[in-house]
Amino acid sequence: AVPRTRILATGGASHNKKILQVLSDVFNAPVYTIDTANSACLGSAYRAIHGLVAETNVSLADVVKLAPEPRLAVTPTPGAEEV
Repeated sequence: AVPRTRILATGGASHNKKILQVLSDVFNAPVYTIDTANSACLGSAYRAIHGLVAETNVSLADVVKLAPEPRLAVTPTPGAEEV
């Protein structure tokens, strides 16, 4: 089974529920946020860690498991996919 799509929103706009709701409705997917400062740097840091352990065959998915747990912010409005 293919997992459902989910959106991870970070940065300033991730604090605006109306913007998140539009994303959720357009893509018909739940939107999650991560409460962390400098989220753009976070992805780079995980890629750097992955690079350091690359010779041990650790996947990026395994490295990212260390990331803070995303919090559900909004879900699609029922019927939005028909609009």
